Amino acid sequence: MDAIPDSAAETPAGSVGAYDIARIMQAIPHRFPFLLVDRVVDIVPDRSAIGIKNVSINENFFQGHFPQHPVLPGVLIIESMAQTAAVLVVATLGPSAQGKLVYFMTVDGAKFRKPVVPGDQMRVHVTKERQRGNIWKFAAEAKVDGKVVAEATYAAMILDR
Repeated sequence: MDAIPDSAAETPAGSVGAYDIARIMQAIPHRFPFLLVDRVVDIVPDRSAIGIKNVSINENFFQGHFPQHPVLPGVLIIESMAQTAAVLVVATLGPSAQGKLVYFMTVDGAKFRKPVVPGDQMRVHVTKERQRGNIWKFAAEAKVDGKVVAEATYAAMILDR
């Protein structure tokens, strides 16, 4: 498992550090039961970020997906990618972007390579590919124990509530 940087010496050049759950909740409007990122680290504004999702058996969707073999739904992995990207957008645009909504426009090339299960720590690596006005395009990989479990590219529109 990748270590979370503990000091500025371990963070990438240009990084703004980490967003804990309180700061994430200031940045994006998602709340329980649909807040799917617990921490965002290695944020390099206008470039990249890594979101962390700790997967727990206590999450309500495991009651039906699947009771005898719990697996994190792929659509929620994609949503975790989007929420990590939304935090990156706020870190890039500054406080005026807090609370804006990020609407999916496209999801392309989504691939799910390995199930994500309770007890896993998913690290979502998001990279901004481009931005034109309020349209942003991202590429993301979700990893567990350093192995890619899912990937996708997607576009989103950033709008006021």
